[in-house]
Amino acid sequence: MDKRILNKAHEMFLKYGIRSVSMDEIATQLGISKKTIYQYYTDKDALVEDVINAEINVNEERCENSKQIAENAIHEVMLAVESISVILKAMNPSLLNDLEKYHPIAHKKLIDHKYKFLSAVIKDNLQRGIEQGLYKPEINTDILARYRIATIFLVFNGEVFQTNKITNVVEEITDNFLYGLATTKGNKLIEKYINQRNKK
Repeated sequence: MDKRILNKAHEMFLKYGIRSVSMDEIATQLGISKKTIYQYYTDKDALVEDVINAEINVNEERCENSKQIAENAIHEVMLAVESISVILKAMNPSLLNDLEKYHPIAHKKLIDHKYKFLSAVIKDNLQRGIEQGLYKPEINTDILARYRIATIFLVFNGEVFQTNKITNVVEEITDNFLYGLATTKGNKLIEKYINQRNKK
């Protein structure tokens, strides 16, 4: 039952944001009583935290999968963006803002994930790209990893970008990020993968 509750909460938070979804509504959608939910979760904070933990685990699996099946470092980034785009299309833009304002413990877990796991993944990709001759050898991987993380999360700022065009923004930012650090060999691969994406 706790898995069903978790999955339904995740689905509803993603679609409507966190603040606008009550425990009553989750219970109604599952056809159970709110009391049943409280047998598994002491409060909404605990449920949100569990949803974030699950999302972090899934994200780590996605990153590992992209790395395993990628032809090269650039392809890994393109695969990751493709995966992110699917999520973004289904995600309510208010979700991250709700998390930061009303669920600080869960938000801290996401921030830790962002600056530890994601930073390591990006730095690893940058180093591999250098070794493959796709990224310029003189780039500072630490600075660029932090820059990359900042730009990824910037797309959720409705004051900067239109929230209904997040996927386009992510692709545009990623393409130009890659062009900025790629060698001539890398640039040819970027163009190849962009052409493949445009044909889909």
